[in-house]
Amino acid sequence: MTQLPKNSSAVHIGPETPLLDQVHFPADLKKIDDKDLPQLASELRAEMIDAVSRTGGHLGAGLGVVELTIAIHKVFDTPHDRLIFDVGHQCYPHKILTGRRDRIRTLRQENGLSGFTRRAESEYDPFGAAHSSTSISAGLGMAVAADLSGTPRNVIAVIGDGAMSAGMAFEAMNNAGALDARLIVILNDNDMSIAPPTGAMSAYLARLASGRTYMGMRDIGKKLTSYLGKKVDRAITRAVEHARGYVTGGTLFEELGFYHIGPIDGHSLEHLLPVLRNVRDNSKGPVLIHVVTQKGKGYAPAEAAADKYHGVNTFDVITGAQAKVKPNAPAYTAVFGDALVQEAGFDDKIVAVTAAMPNGTGLDKFSLAHPSRCFDVGIAEQHAVTFAAGLAAEGYKPFAAIYSTFLQRAYDQVVHDVAIQGLPVRFPIDRAGLVGADGPTHAGSFDTTYLATLPGFVVMAAADEAELKHMVRTAAAYDDGPISFRYPRGEGVGVDLPERGDILAIGKGRVLRQGSKIALLSFGTRLAECLAAAEDLEAAGLSTTVADARFAKPLDHDLIRQLARHHEVLVTIEEGAVGGFASHVLQFLATDGLLDNGLKVRPLVLPDIWMDQAKPDVMYAKAGLDRAGILKTVFGALGQGDVRAAGLDSFR
Repeated sequence: MTQLPKNSSAVHIGPETPLLDQVHFPADLKKIDDKDLPQLASELRAEMIDAVSRTGGHLGAGLGVVELTIAIHKVFDTPHDRLIFDVGHQCYPHKILTGRRDRIRTLRQENGLSGFTRRAESEYDPFGAAHSSTSISAGLGMAVAADLSGTPRNVIAVIGDGAMSAGMAFEAMNNAGALDARLIVILNDNDMSIAPPTGAMSAYLARLASGRTYMGMRDIGKKLTSYLGKKVDRAITRAVEHARGYVTGGTLFEELGFYHIGPIDGHSLEHLLPVLRNVRDNSKGPVLIHVVTQKGKGYAPAEAAADKYHGVNTFDVITGAQAKVKPNAPAYTAVFGDALVQEAGFDDKIVAVTAAMPNGTGLDKFSLAHPSRCFDVGIAEQHAVTFAAGLAAEGYKPFAAIYSTFLQRAYDQVVHDVAIQGLPVRFPIDRAGLVGADGPTHAGSFDTTYLATLPGFVVMAAADEAELKHMVRTAAAYDDGPISFRYPRGEGVGVDLPERGDILAIGKGRVLRQGSKIALLSFGTRLAECLAAAEDLEAAGLSTTVADARFAKPLDHDLIRQLARHHEVLVTIEEGAVGGFASHVLQFLATDGLLDNGLKVRPLVLPDIWMDQAKPDVMYAKAGLDRAGILKTVFGALGQGDVRAAGLDSFR
């Protein structure tokens, strides 16, 4: 066990035989006396800090729920009782306590543990969670299923105050209240407390309110007032709940049909355990327990950091200093942020919208430069898109910067509120393609497919950071309808950046290298791999053209005709799923009769599987979207004779 610095307030090293060594599964917690659990919490924190220091990952959220995780597994009978974590950023302590401690240092690594809960990984993960605000809906489904099957079961959904801001969470709570389902929701308030500070009095009130006597009297009161008529019943019930709400801060949740308890100190096992036991033994309908925690709790560097070490690289446990990765080129996100700030300086109609990701999307720079024109709407992608549509309808130029994987959540709004109305909303799509350690839940695999199918939508992909600057300016200048441009996570390829981007001709690609036998048509940042493959092909005596499509919609028909008519093999390369750029190219080739002359077309796309986490380069190699994969595809199209003639048998 790693010794932590003395100023790390809540972490210390236990006795010669740490309690954590005695806990292999949650059932082992039943053998530990309540008074010894704070020591276990300290050891669990130390173990988690040491593990994440080696792998990187989401640290702050997990540190904030150590006591809460211990308390839930101590009180409830998991995995029979279902425990669902929202998003999953805070699930590392849960993984350590549920039989995965021996693999915790493989977090987010190839063939290692997922950074989120995952059904295939453990029976203690009843629901996978990597996008936010899903836990209450899933938990309600499980609670209703238990009721239908006659299985006595507790279902506990742990949701953060940020995730609670999404509409889906309130939709689920409204449904749970209407069904009067037996569901326990724990609101982990670790940022902006929505109730008065916790303390001894609030803890006492929470124990009282969750006890058998109070909950029993409340149930009897409801039954008695039901005989007096619905109007009297509602009046009395609302009066009682409003009065209690003023004390505990739970009026909103009571209105949705939840019995509200709290706020209580989420780091005090003395407060948590009796409340959870009372709720386990006495509750019948939906209950919300409001706990207040501190993100990064127990590790001084995290507590002091502005982001509470939400997501970290590998770091030094003693100092908290994170490993610095020296980029060879600026990150795509930074290039986008700088370019948008620049364009907004020329056009005061440009506004920016983000859904709780100002730093991740690069809009933190925009918010500093143009604070009145930058809008963070919270974890609410649906609202973000329609909000942007409203801005566009009034003549503004909104850039709705949303990760590819998160934009999926707002597809209905993209279709109905933006595309059908032809509103010029600009969609900068970050994290396009594979994202490495965050795995399939965060990969930007589908945006080209789901946007290019929409009439009137302009769909672009940046091949490098200079192209990204051009696309920012192009989008700013385009007012004829919705337009998107995608770019990956991480650093660029190191090209020289223009002082300001150019306005691209809509639907026109570019040829970077002219040849006569092989044509490589790239859409996105695989262009560098195409150029590298072209060098090898030329060395093998195969004259090769390399083109950058730039646009999946509208397609550059003239460019595709030229490639099809003057080359023997045409290979398309993209960082997206089946149904995207290549499908549109093939549709055009077929309808234009360009396949009739024996052209050999080979589309390279992401494989039709959920690709597990690994380093991006490894993932792209497995997908066949690197130089070697391109060469193999070309020689496969040409046939064995051409392979042998080129002396490249290894690419057969």
